[in-house]
Amino acid sequence: MTIADAIDTALLEARELTVGYGAVPVVHDVNLTVAAGEVVALLGVNGAGKTTTVRALAGDLKPMGGEVRLHGQRVTGPLHQRAKHGLRYISEERSVFMGLSTADNLRLGGAVRHRCLELFPELEPLLGRKAALLSGGEQQMLTLARALSVDPKVLIADELSLGLAPLVLERLLLAVRAAADRGGAVLLVEQNVRDALEVADRAYVLSHGQIVLEGEARDLRGRIDEIERTYLAGSELVTAR
Repeated sequence: MTIADAIDTALLEARELTVGYGAVPVVHDVNLTVAAGEVVALLGVNGAGKTTTVRALAGDLKPMGGEVRLHGQRVTGPLHQRAKHGLRYISEERSVFMGLSTADNLRLGGAVRHRCLELFPELEPLLGRKAALLSGGEQQMLTLARALSVDPKVLIADELSLGLAPLVLERLLLAVRAAADRGGAVLLVEQNVRDALEVADRAYVLSHGQIVLEGEARDLRGRIDEIERTYLAGSELVTAR
C-alpha cells in the first residue's frame, strides 16, 4: 500500500498532533496514518516520544494541539469510548491481572475464548494457572490474544517485545501481521527495528518528538544502516537477533 492510498483509507490518523505533560510539549506536529489491512511501525530511540504519541492516539492522554481521527471522524473521548468503536490498545506495561487465572483474565477482558486459543494454542494448558506464574512471553500472548480475539478494527501495540525471546516475539508479530491481513489497522511501536520492518507495510521514525523519516517498509529495509547511524544513533533499539 502506498502512502497516498493509506491517507485515503485511514482508520487511524494523527493530524498536526502535539502532546505533552503539563505545559511542556513532548511531541510536535505529528502526522501519521494507519489504513485497513496494514501494519505501520513507529520507530525511535527511548525518549523520542513514541509512547506519548500512542497514548494520545488511544485516548489515554489529551492532545495539546492537532487532532486524532478514528474511522475518518475526529475523536476526543477517552480510551473506553474509542474501544466501543473497535480500537484496542496494548500498553508497554503488560495489562494482566496477576492474581487471577489465565481463564479469568480472558473472561474479564471480554475476550472470545475459543479465538484466543486458536491464536495462541500455548495458552490452553495454562488456563487454570495464575497470570503471575506465567512467563513474560506467556503474559504477552495472553494480552495480545485478548485484544485480537474480538477482531479489532484498530490495534495499537506499544513495545510487544520487551524482555522476550526471539521465538516468542516472532509468534506475536506473526499474529499482528495476520490481524492486519484480516482487514485490521495496526500501529506497532517496536524496539526491534529489523523485525518490525519485516512485518510492517510502512514505517515512521520519530526523533525528539517529530517525524523525521517515513516510507514503505520494503524501501526502509535497505536503509537500516543509514537509519541507525542518522536517526537511531546511541539508541537501545535491538536491530539483530
